[in-house]
Amino acid sequence: MASNEWEGDFDPMADPEEQKHLLSVLDSFRSYRRLGHWNAAHTRRQAFYSLPSAHWTLLSQPPFSILDTFNKIDDLVDSNASLAEAIFVTGFQAFIAPGLDSEWVTQIVPDHATRDVFDVYSTVMDHLNVTSTQNDLEKARSCVNQFYREWSAEGAVEREKCFTPIISQLQSEFDSQKSNDPSLQKSHIKVLVPGAGLGRLVFDICRAGFAVEGNEISYHELMASSLVLNHIKKPGQFTIAPFALSSSNHLSRADQFRTYAIPDVHPGTELSNTNDPIPPFERMSMASGDFCVLYTQPSAQSTFDAVATVFFIDTAPNLIRYIEAVQNCLKPGGLWINLGPLLWHHASRPVPSAEKEHGADSKMKDASEGQHVDTGIADPGSVELTDDEVVALVKHFGFAVERHEPGSVCTGYITNTGSMLQSTYRATYWVARKTY
Repeated sequence: MASNEWEGDFDPMADPEEQKHLLSVLDSFRSYRRLGHWNAAHTRRQAFYSLPSAHWTLLSQPPFSILDTFNKIDDLVDSNASLAEAIFVTGFQAFIAPGLDSEWVTQIVPDHATRDVFDVYSTVMDHLNVTSTQNDLEKARSCVNQFYREWSAEGAVEREKCFTPIISQLQSEFDSQKSNDPSLQKSHIKVLVPGAGLGRLVFDICRAGFAVEGNEISYHELMASSLVLNHIKKPGQFTIAPFALSSSNHLSRADQFRTYAIPDVHPGTELSNTNDPIPPFERMSMASGDFCVLYTQPSAQSTFDAVATVFFIDTAPNLIRYIEAVQNCLKPGGLWINLGPLLWHHASRPVPSAEKEHGADSKMKDASEGQHVDTGIADPGSVELTDDEVVALVKHFGFAVERHEPGSVCTGYITNTGSMLQSTYRATYWVARKTY
């Protein structure tokens, strides 16, 4: 195994609402194949055959061969679905399987389904009457596409722009410290990566020799990162077509149908080939849960030498909560390295009504009895800041900004380089040191 599954007191099955959300996420991966065929090919076939017969007959013939296009999309949906279903199996085994009654499972699973673990787990899901939310279905699709950015050879272009500056800064910090302490080893430098996503930056930092902990709140990302870090058997085990399900802005069908092998490396093999005094498997971990809550705890105080945030801080409804968490978990003199845009994810989110606030959060009863309940990122309210305001706020909370290079990193995010539509972020990059 390339890392521990997940660390901490994380038990989503203990809370009914959390359990419902978890099952929705699992079902979103399980449903990828069925919904992919429906949305990407079936509905297009229906629309195609609604054209005047002379027109669809013409377009069915070479050089257009639109019916062949629909068949190819179906094939690529199946390819993507193989990855989605592997993520489903990984998540089900981690969260659901340990609590199942084996006798009940034997009773509900027909003999023909017992030969395939996906069929077994899928049958259990059917009996749990799970229905995915539209939001979770969209996240599952996005998560599959994200493998292109983090775990394909072609995604190295974006990783070079976004991850390399982080690792270079960590290397510079290590070199500086080692000049004062020749006995210092890279493995003594402990790095936190909030919003770890599919785990590639965590893996790359570990491969560079540092100790690293990833943190992630999204079940989609946790399950997917667990698959690739812990359960992949070989490089190129899956093939994905991240751009096949969208039919807009393609120069050719070849561009639309381009496939990518993932992962580009086998994490376990890569980390086994190092000669570090502390094995990589002991230097890399993942912690699941709310960044605001986990890293403001007294137990997390002054734990890390560096915090690396990449395309992360704009996920904060209230950035002060993130800054307080970084300030708490960094050692005095520790570095906060940040790279990314400010696409505020929670911009102008609605304020819950008094009735909803009272009814939806029964845990607030604890607060009325004198026990504070930290709801972390779910706290009400949101605010969007500019880059210079973000940096000013970081300084206000006891950081000295050593580098600030706004707009210095031009990068896409899961960009189809052959598309007629190109989106580019002019991301900011800054390095701040905790002064006390």
